[in-house]
Amino acid sequence: MYLPSYESPESPHPSQQLKHEILSWDDVDKLIDHLIPQFEGEFDGLLMITNGGLVPGGILSEAMGIKHVLTASVYFPDEVDQKLAWPTFIQYPPDTLLTGRRILVVDDIWANGRAIMIVQGRLQAAGCQYETAVLHYRLRSNLFPNAGPTYYGAITNRYIVYPWEASIMPRLKIKPGTGPLPAI
Repeated sequence: MYLPSYESPESPHPSQQLKHEILSWDDVDKLIDHLIPQFEGEFDGLLMITNGGLVPGGILSEAMGIKHVLTASVYFPDEVDQKLAWPTFIQYPPDTLLTGRRILVVDDIWANGRAIMIVQGRLQAAGCQYETAVLHYRLRSNLFPNAGPTYYGAITNRYIVYPWEASIMPRLKIKPGTGPLPAI
């Protein structure tokens, strides 16, 4: 289902600039079914980037029998130009759980690439092999011309609304940041 994009007199949020595509659980299953055959070899673990990577990461870990499942939460402050914002890790696994392992990093979408790229930097510093998987790759908004996800289910130029987000769409109001979150 497609929704028209929304106009706003102030600088609109990406969810208001792009046409919307609302996915069903069936659509997500098809994307997962498209992703799994792409993977080469076995993974020692899976790292889900919150919040978007929790559901696809959970589905992939179950389907692939991956028991070593971790999460990373990256926060970019709203008060700063998004391209210049310095991220804070709210949650990140200790290096001892990553070093020497082959990890699949999962998120729902590679929109601009910032969260996945910052996680990749930490994984590389920990001496971890990693590959990335997303359900959607928004190629046009990628901020990293020489990078992209290792695996993706589909390329899009739309604002994707996943089934686990659809119930909040009517209540969605874009607000300025609520302040910095503490780093762990």
